[in-house]
Amino acid sequence: MFKKILIANRGEIAVRIIRTARTMGIESIAIFSEDDRQALHVLLADKAYSVGAASAKASYLNIKSIIAIAKKAKVDAIHPGYGFLSEDPKFAQAVVDAGIVFIGPSPEIIEKVGDKLSARAEMKKIKMPLLPGSSDQITSLEEAKKIADTIGYPIIIKATAGGGGKGIAKVFQKIELEKALIKCKKEGLLYFNDDRVFIEKLVLSPKHIEVQIFGDQKGNIVHLFERECSAQRRNQKVLEESPAHNLPPLVRKKICDLAAKAGKHLKYFSAGTIEFIYEPSSQQFYFMEINPRLQVEHPVTEMTVGVDLVKEQIQVAAGLALSWKQSDLKTQGHAIELRICAEDPKTFLPHPGKISLCQHPQGPFVRVDSCAYSGYFVPLNYDPLITKIIVWADSRETCIKRLTTAIKETRITGIKTNIILHKHILQHPLFIDATYHTGFIEKNIINKKHKEFFSFVNDHVFVITAALQKLQTKDEPTKNHSDWKDSSAEQSF
Repeated sequence: MFKKILIANRGEIAVRIIRTARTMGIESIAIFSEDDRQALHVLLADKAYSVGAASAKASYLNIKSIIAIAKKAKVDAIHPGYGFLSEDPKFAQAVVDAGIVFIGPSPEIIEKVGDKLSARAEMKKIKMPLLPGSSDQITSLEEAKKIADTIGYPIIIKATAGGGGKGIAKVFQKIELEKALIKCKKEGLLYFNDDRVFIEKLVLSPKHIEVQIFGDQKGNIVHLFERECSAQRRNQKVLEESPAHNLPPLVRKKICDLAAKAGKHLKYFSAGTIEFIYEPSSQQFYFMEINPRLQVEHPVTEMTVGVDLVKEQIQVAAGLALSWKQSDLKTQGHAIELRICAEDPKTFLPHPGKISLCQHPQGPFVRVDSCAYSGYFVPLNYDPLITKIIVWADSRETCIKRLTTAIKETRITGIKTNIILHKHILQHPLFIDATYHTGFIEKNIINKKHKEFFSFVNDHVFVITAALQKLQTKDEPTKNHSDWKDSSAEQSF
């Protein structure tokens, strides 16, 4: 087993990995940018090294600097977390070339599944359901028009290397096609240095279902059931749960079995996620993409299945066989995770600043994965996610009630957060009866009048928090343009 690992990441996921490493008796090495000197992962790690300036490109995306630190610290392995370099095959290869173990799939697998067209081609080999669309990149407007006319509008254009809501455009009629095509190609080049795009049929108001898979280097592969991630804003997940409440048992079995089959076909090892679009009215599901890393929402699987996915990643990377067979794995109860971000709830723009008070919820079956603490200054250069609240219960109804209590107990002042959005989600009828879809937040919550959205009956906590923020915040405008959005650093989580 490894004696020392480096975490090539920051924020709550770095804290999460450090804690598991500690329980395994493994020394943890953190890296930090100039903006992260007082970050929680730096304070908790056994040792920490400066990796570069504040920008993501100069620090957490700086492969040369990270490898140099790993060699200096004499680590056995590197865990990439999620985002940043976690899906970069060049980084994985650089780690291997340095004689260090990469805690994740091989560079070859990452490269194969990271390209959406390549992933579609691999899934076609095992007869995975695919949305109608182009089998190769779109090279001209005329080609795009021809494919769109063949499969019918609406369509969706995607960057082949895209993620995190970037490089995606929905097209409902032919007149919108040229503008959308140009937009996607530009975003693909800007964020991912790749302007290739492809077209798929757009499913209106679908559910987003994903399956956690796990493999070892001995050829064993299992699935750990599904998660629902339909609560999204601008194609980015806001809240996740497991299991998917209204998924018919036969569909659940088929989708999970196919995900495991995909992993077997790819000779996949470590943690991975197969994502699907699901249409409840027809009970049809379609392959969307593969994420060759740990997901932000992995805790809901851990809570319902009773496993530690980070521990398993480390053990598999060390060459050990999986701890479980498929028959060993059962799902029990229900878990929901919500993401608290440092952002303005009106504009959803990042809201950096000093947290004056941070009080996390407590109670039975309440888990908090966080990098926030009182006095912590939330930087601007990175993803605004600061806290995840995860709750488990024996039923979904009880889970929602328990999570509602937990979010009411949460206090974060000094900065703005999206807590009020979560309060509205948890009390909305479409969420309560589990009929919500990927357009639910925009259509049913955000697109209300400003006054209605921000009114919350008997919510004295929000009123007090807002008042404190007003007192503690200067009147002059704050920079809210985040450099991390101008790079491929934070992709689809």
